Amino acid sequence: MLQTDFRIQMKEEANELAEKLIAFRRDLHRFPELSLQETVTASKIAAWLSELGLDVTTRVGGYGIVADLTGGLPGPTLAMRADIDALPILEETGLPFSSENPGVMHACGHDVHTSILLGAAELLARHREQLAGKVRFIFQPAEEVLAGASMMIEDGALDGVDEIYGLHNFPTLPAGKVATKPGQIMAAIDRIEIRVEGQGGHGSMPDQCIDPIVAASAIIMGLQTAVSREISPLEPAVISIGTIQAGTANNIIPQFLDMTGTVRSFSSKVRDGMPDRISRLAEQIAAAYRCKASVTYISQVPSVDNDPACEGYLRQAIQPLIGDDNLIEALPSTGGEDFALFLQKVPGSFFFLGSGPQEGAEKAAGLHSPHFIVDEACIPLGSAIFATLALERLGNKTV
Repeated sequence: MLQTDFRIQMKEEANELAEKLIAFRRDLHRFPELSLQETVTASKIAAWLSELGLDVTTRVGGYGIVADLTGGLPGPTLAMRADIDALPILEETGLPFSSENPGVMHACGHDVHTSILLGAAELLARHREQLAGKVRFIFQPAEEVLAGASMMIEDGALDGVDEIYGLHNFPTLPAGKVATKPGQIMAAIDRIEIRVEGQGGHGSMPDQCIDPIVAASAIIMGLQTAVSREISPLEPAVISIGTIQAGTANNIIPQFLDMTGTVRSFSSKVRDGMPDRISRLAEQIAAAYRCKASVTYISQVPSVDNDPACEGYLRQAIQPLIGDDNLIEALPSTGGEDFALFLQKVPGSFFFLGSGPQEGAEKAAGLHSPHFIVDEACIPLGSAIFATLALERLGNKTV
């Protein structure tokens, strides 16, 4: 058969699987599990993969799963990864399959990613004799806390792997569209922890205290000048404070205030300069308010940097499935992913799969929103993309 024929067949077979995949996704959505607690989720995934006759290994890096599909001929090993954990968010979608675990929600679409990869495994299991090599399916826990990738690598998930591919659903991109690019596609992620110390006392007598809340307010505003006045506007960077904790009562000025934040960047030069830059601003602004500030800077994961050759292979697999008009050049996202750690070990590529409403429809809620909803039409398409990619890279292009 011609190459176009096998791609079309993968898409048709994925569409035939859609009802089964969507049902599985909804079950995961109904019973989400937080990072490092994905026991039931992992057991459901392992059961599906075992039924396909794959070589399944559980408890890889926590509750991660590695499943190998060996082709009919020897060859290289191509890996595909999906993340499986949920978020500590109270769901407010009103969906009939809303979370039954209060305060836990698949608000980032990892249930979608998992179902997509299971679909790809089922498609490829049907055509394993056409594969010259091995496909490794990696189901990763604890992505939301940026721990799972490193744990799985340490447990050998990438041993023998030659290339790796992954995806993330994108609710601001309509279902049916895909965005990709060579090079950096997602930012590096770092964490900051800042403690501000003053002198506590009665809220009615601020002159007898040293107020860390006022100092912290100035620090939060001052940190934005690290981006706006110390970094080139051509070098993207973000500093956001996400938590502030201080005080015990409305009429007490506390002695301590603790805050945490996230730092995003692409340039290694910008990233390397952030610890000193943030410490200087926090410490000296605090001093101006008679307080002391201490900064802990925690480097977490590098940028997601797509190998140009692998991104080309991915683009080649996607284009015939959706056409030129639906394959978009991605804009780099200041979101981040610990998939970056896999890419540090082996070449690969990551792409954004549209999961949002069609153009002209009401705008969808974004990732990590309690109102997050996906267009489930993205699931069979994602499975078809992964399966087509594997057949492109390992197959004889006939099915």
